[in-house]
Amino acid sequence: MQVRYTMWPFDYCRIRSRMDSLSQHRLPAHYKLLLLTLLFSVQYTGTPVFAQQETTPVIVDAAEEVALIEEVSLTGTVISPRVANLSTEVSGIVDAINVDIGDRVETGDEILHLNSELEELSLAAARAVTEQAEQELADAKRRLTDAKALAERQTVSANALESLAAEVRIDNAQVNRFRAEEQRQAARLRRHKLTAPFSGVINRKLVEQGEWIQPGQAVVELVATSNLRIDFQVPQSVYTKMDQATGVIVNLDAFSGQGFDGKIESVIPVNDPATRTFLIRVALDEPRINLAPGMSASAALKLKTGNRGVVVQRDAIMRYPDGRITVWVIKQENGKTTVSERQVQPGSSFDGKIAINSGLSPDALVVIQGNESLHEGQAVTVKLSE
Repeated sequence: MQVRYTMWPFDYCRIRSRMDSLSQHRLPAHYKLLLLTLLFSVQYTGTPVFAQQETTPVIVDAAEEVALIEEVSLTGTVISPRVANLSTEVSGIVDAINVDIGDRVETGDEILHLNSELEELSLAAARAVTEQAEQELADAKRRLTDAKALAERQTVSANALESLAAEVRIDNAQVNRFRAEEQRQAARLRRHKLTAPFSGVINRKLVEQGEWIQPGQAVVELVATSNLRIDFQVPQSVYTKMDQATGVIVNLDAFSGQGFDGKIESVIPVNDPATRTFLIRVALDEPRINLAPGMSASAALKLKTGNRGVVVQRDAIMRYPDGRITVWVIKQENGKTTVSERQVQPGSSFDGKIAINSGLSPDALVVIQGNESLHEGQAVTVKLSE
């Protein structure tokens, strides 16, 4: 009876690609040699490298020694850097309100206008008074000029000349006073218009057209929508282990839990005695993310422990009801590739990996797929993880 074996066609481009892939993995030399031998297998009848009936395909990855990271899970909220309850500086009847809840405004856009009929009349009167004073000043200056010419012929006394000069100074002061009053009336008139101090979205609208409002009474709430930040409450036990260079991965519920790299902008060392936490403010490195104030967020704070250890992918870990935790390790004996189960003691997890405190060396190849139904000494066909 002819036995059919698992083999691959001799395809140079494919083999070259596999070899390049292997060179990127930190594997012991004897494991690389084993995998390259599998890649160069061809169809033939004779002594097989692996018989299809006797081997189980598995995907493996190398255990490696890395700097260990402690992950701390956090929950937080997207916040705006600027939230303002806008109000007018003068009282009056609301003549028009130009925004509604949800409207976006830019800096300088008019939000509300108070009835300003009386102030416009007051400004017109102030301008008229100023114009009159300017005419009187011009007349006083003309008479002073004529008196100076007459004084040269000694037909005007020095006392009369000084009186004219004093009149010019008084009229000039009057003009300055009336101009200031005109400017005051103009400023008061401008205060009958409420404009946006920054760009944002109207979050609340608190008055309607026709209402009487007082100075300082909030009429709308404006929330900035640029340069948003995310606030997280952090356990006080973490405070001494972190700084602004500590890594953080942010997940947003609105983006299906997708992870984004974040940067700690500030650590606020004011402890909340009720929750025993303090505040950190995080900004996303991805500016194209369309955040909105009030969004919920979660994060993984990555703390450096200063220690190194062996880690494997999480899928390599097998947990049993009796409490045993094991991994399947690739063995090479007598030209045959088999698996052996190793009991391990796992530690912290981070970045999809789990630290192994004991039971595994950093040069081991462990099974990460196909390990659900293996048994001790079973022959396997191995494939390196992508």
